[in-house]
Amino acid sequence: MRPASRRSRAAALALCCTLFALITWQVAAHGPLRRADERLGRAVFRDAPDALTQPLADLGSMTVALPVLAAAVAWTLWRGRRWRPALATVLAMAAVPALVIPLKVWIARPGPLEPGTGWYPSGHTATAMVAYCGAALLVTPYLRRRWATPVAVVLTVATGIGLVLRGYHWPLDVLGSWCLFGVVLLVLNSTGMQRSSARTPTG
Repeated sequence: MRPASRRSRAAALALCCTLFALITWQVAAHGPLRRADERLGRAVFRDAPDALTQPLADLGSMTVALPVLAAAVAWTLWRGRRWRPALATVLAMAAVPALVIPLKVWIARPGPLEPGTGWYPSGHTATAMVAYCGAALLVTPYLRRRWATPVAVVLTVATGIGLVLRGYHWPLDVLGSWCLFGVVLLVLNSTGMQRSSARTPTG
């Protein structure tokens, strides 16, 4: 990697870590950012029809996102036998429950419209981000045009929007997941992906 690329990745990593720490602190401490978040959430919940927002929210479910990632892993192993990035992506997906569940228990944030606690950070958002962006990182070396990453970003953002508008999560639940797993994906892309893809010709 060129020095400029390393600096930009380091800056992105630092930004994600800083934002995640700030958001988590504000949510846990009932700070002003959390109060503003809840006002915003109440203003937008159920503004869009459920027929639109429910399918978007479902993009983050295991039944939808995991098959996409599994197909990308299988394609990578079959096409190029790139086991290292495939394994790294699987481990990134395994990190979703390993990181999200303890944070949900610790923060114990009440849900917007559902009873109980444990809504921060959003597990559906994390699942969508790792599955779609991880799949894009795996298949991009074999594509003539780099369309996979923009599609993955659109699907990830659409999932977060659907979760908020449907009333499943507060906006900061989604933003916190994006920051946390932005760190995971940046580390993933700067290690096994780069070393392997550098030897893989674009088909």
